[in-house]
Amino acid sequence: MLNLCAATVGVMSYYMADRKYRTAFLEARQSLGVKLTLEEQSTEQEELLLSILPKHIADEMLQGMKTQANQNEVQQQQFNTMYMYRHENVSILFADIVGFTQLSSTCSAHELVKLLNELFARFDKLADDHHQLRIKILGDCYYCICGLPDFRDDHAACSIMMGLAMVDAISYVREKTKTEVDMRVGVHSGTVLGGVLGQKRWQFDVWSTDVTVANKMESGGIPGRVHISQTTKDSLSGEFELELGDGGGRCEYLLEKGIDTYLVLVPKPEASGLGGNRNKLAEEQVINRRLQQELLERETQQILKDHQINPLSLRFVDVKLEEHYSSEKEKRSGAAFCCCIIVLFFITAMEVFIDPLLAVNYVTLVIGEVLLLILTMCSLAAIFPRMFSKRMVSFSMWIDRTRWARNTWAMAAIFVLMMAVIADMLSCVPPSLRVFNGTSGPVLESLGDRGCAENPKHYSFMAVMSLIATAMLVQVSHLIKLGLMVLVVTANGAVNIYSWRDLYDLYDYIQFDSYRTSIVPSKYLMTMMIIVMMIGFYLFARHLELQSRKLFLWKMGVHDQKERVFEMRRWNEALVTNMLPEHVAKHFLGSKKRDEDLYSQSYNETGVMFASIPNFSDFYTEESINNGGLECLRILNEIISDFDSLLDRDEFRFITKIKTIGSTYMAASGLTPESNTNEYSNRKPEDQSVIERWQHLADLADFALAMKVTLNNLNKQSFNNFMLRIGLNKGGVLAGVIGARKPHYDIWGNTVNVASRMESTGVMGNIQVVEDCYDILKEYGFRFIRRGPIFVKGKGELLTFFMKGKDQPSSNGGPVTTALPHQVAAL
Repeated sequence: MLNLCAATVGVMSYYMADRKYRTAFLEARQSLGVKLTLEEQSTEQEELLLSILPKHIADEMLQGMKTQANQNEVQQQQFNTMYMYRHENVSILFADIVGFTQLSSTCSAHELVKLLNELFARFDKLADDHHQLRIKILGDCYYCICGLPDFRDDHAACSIMMGLAMVDAISYVREKTKTEVDMRVGVHSGTVLGGVLGQKRWQFDVWSTDVTVANKMESGGIPGRVHISQTTKDSLSGEFELELGDGGGRCEYLLEKGIDTYLVLVPKPEASGLGGNRNKLAEEQVINRRLQQELLERETQQILKDHQINPLSLRFVDVKLEEHYSSEKEKRSGAAFCCCIIVLFFITAMEVFIDPLLAVNYVTLVIGEVLLLILTMCSLAAIFPRMFSKRMVSFSMWIDRTRWARNTWAMAAIFVLMMAVIADMLSCVPPSLRVFNGTSGPVLESLGDRGCAENPKHYSFMAVMSLIATAMLVQVSHLIKLGLMVLVVTANGAVNIYSWRDLYDLYDYIQFDSYRTSIVPSKYLMTMMIIVMMIGFYLFARHLELQSRKLFLWKMGVHDQKERVFEMRRWNEALVTNMLPEHVAKHFLGSKKRDEDLYSQSYNETGVMFASIPNFSDFYTEESINNGGLECLRILNEIISDFDSLLDRDEFRFITKIKTIGSTYMAASGLTPESNTNEYSNRKPEDQSVIERWQHLADLADFALAMKVTLNNLNKQSFNNFMLRIGLNKGGVLAGVIGARKPHYDIWGNTVNVASRMESTGVMGNIQVVEDCYDILKEYGFRFIRRGPIFVKGKGELLTFFMKGKDQPSSNGGPVTTALPHQVAAL
């Protein structure tokens, strides 16, 4: 019975330990799986992020977002954050597709986007080869910089090699489309201010007079040639053969500035090796290998060194960490109390076999089992909440999360076990004896069943079983277990040495015929055995707690790592979605995209707006008083940031910021699912009224008016006189992303071109629209004056109107026929 009890408890102990380690293993594998998934997604986001922004800008913006999130809302900054750096000794390349209009006429919109995507994907690969940082794609214009953010001595040579490679790459399009398209490339070297402006739809851009010169180098160039400035020539070391470019003869700006230009001939052989490929090694991580590594690291003592533990009590020095550990729910606590029930059952069975007539055995069994069953049920209620009442479950959870309550529950269980054994021992009656003479001397003989007197050692073994039950208690401090074990040993030792001293002496006298005083008495021997067993079980209990704390620390470490990865993913996602529309960002974050995996979407009914500040160019200077132009850009950042903040208002939720081009702000309406138009609406266009279908266009017009008010307020605060020139148009567009590796979201189509012309041919302080746009917006109460027909490049004469404000629409919806203001007459 004793061996069966020990085997049963051993199986339960193995089961509990095995379940604990298997659970820890599964948690480790699941956590590692989630961690790897998050790491992969975060890497994907980071690659996408770094393909749009340089790393130093992305890191600073990410830190700025975190800092802003942690700041008190009461704290207000004087200026919006601007991420801008000055970079000297760089080369700027502008490249434009010559014959793009002819190309557009031979291709459909989708074919055009696909063709541009293939072409610009080639340019992006060439940019990697030649150490270029792509800045932007503006329609059919591609421009990049070498020497930013890291300085390169050969920045001018790399940019020229890039231009020559782009001229070669356009031959692919020429052969495929059978059109006379070509590349016109301009390169200029100098200084730029690089960074981002505004608070939404971030795009890295550069500003400076040298950027303007580089742009003019392209427009004043020759198709199929690389046109460079004198400054770029001075930055070379004779790598290329050059000829005079006569850029001033083709560009008035270059003539006015007196800039000498050159055309690149055939590169010398030594230049052909510039800008080699930069291979990127992709290292795949196998989950099982990572898991094995994680588990091996967990088994080391390093995790305990990183978290200070009291060597005596094993408690964490960090109070909060200790409280967290103490409040952890232990799912195997019920099994530990079940072990006490089993031990009591086997102890009683042993006592029944020893003395079946002893009534106390049965009384202690019933009382003890009832008490232990109550303790066990209170422990199991939190594990199986559906089987118990809510009060019982709440009480059980309170016990699990309260250290002193758990200790009290453990002490109660062991006290019940100990009292059952002690009560049975104290109830044992010594047998009656008689003495008779034998052949070898006096002999003792028992009169009746000797019972406990014949097997006193078994009660010490029962005490050992109580020690095992004590060691099995989970989530109880090893010091508490030691105290309970000492209590068991003290009680049993006291009974052995004092209460049962005559019984043990009689046992020794009867058991050992050759009993002599030199033999160690059994009462001391069994007490010592219990003490030795107590020491062993205490060391085992201490080891279990140490392992439990190591598992807890490892679990916390995995959780913290996962939280950090998740937080990094969340911030990266916030950055990405601030550079691409949310529904577009999801397309690229869902899976790895190739260059041919296009995102394009046609919209039949959208609104497009261009808003520029023409007099900002007069305000911008690069004098030292303006910190080389940085303070001028700070004002522009405030203006764009204020425009961006308008998009947070609910009435402008249908509006999408597309990009900024210098001091020009581009936005569109009807592109978002919230606009409930185009393919996002469940109703057909013919089933919707004009007011329903074009509400987003009215919101875009309201946004344009709000921009004017916002700029006027900023002028009053900064004592400036900036004015907006705004163009609006409505119609169909094609929205798409050029370059899957370095995605650039944009919209194309005749609607965009006309909106741009409405801005460029407009008048400062006015919002210009075409007749179709006027016909719709007047229904929403907007007031207009008729400007009349104007000539628009590529479109001929168009009838246009100036939008002057908004009021309640008239009964007939007609326009306000007011005479043209004096500023319009000046055209």
